[in-house]
Amino acid sequence: MSRISVRGFAVVSATAVTAVGSVVGVASGSTAQNNDAEATAADATLLADIPSGQQAQVQTASLTQQANVQAIAADTSAKKEAEAAARKAAAQTAIDKKEAAKKAAAEAKAAEEAKEREEAEAKASRSSSSFPVQSSYTVAQIQAMAQQMVPSGQYQCFSNIVDHESSWNYQAVNPSSGAYGLFQALPAGKYASAGSDWQTNPATQIKWGLNYMNERYGSPCDAWSFWQANHWY
Repeated sequence: MSRISVRGFAVVSATAVTAVGSVVGVASGSTAQNNDAEATAADATLLADIPSGQQAQVQTASLTQQANVQAIAADTSAKKEAEAAARKAAAQTAIDKKEAAKKAAAEAKAAEEAKEREEAEAKASRSSSSFPVQSSYTVAQIQAMAQQMVPSGQYQCFSNIVDHESSWNYQAVNPSSGAYGLFQALPAGKYASAGSDWQTNPATQIKWGLNYMNERYGSPCDAWSFWQANHWY
């Protein structure tokens, strides 16, 4: 290998290393720039020893090396940006899905509450006159009345209270206090606010009891929660 060939090889190698060092130094912000300047000066000295006809070839090879290094750096940067954008898009999609599910649940809850209110209003509008008058009533008949007047979601709580207070006996009387009827109202005359036939019509007592639970506690289930904690309501 001639001296010129060896020099040319050394220039290309040194220039390529300089190009790589420059790209890395710029990306990392290190102090390698001083070394790059020294290497560049060395390249210039080596180029001076090569005939001018071959200097262009050496410089072209050097520029090609630099372009390749820069292209690789650009591809790496673009890949990182694409990955970051994909992660951001996935995170936003997850947030959107969560918000959509939350909104759907809220809408479903609102629809269910609206349905319950409509049912409650329809049942509350029933009065004692909605049921045929009888000389006596069985427990099953009284419970059937209550089921037509109390919202379905509140009926079990309502029933639990009546079970404990009177066992569904609309004529039950507490011998000590005089509390009367399905809900053991005291004084018994409280039932009259729901109808004058409260002594003979269980439906009138049911209407009064439902109104009492709603107005005092918010609902039969809230009244039942209070009853469980205190054994009275």
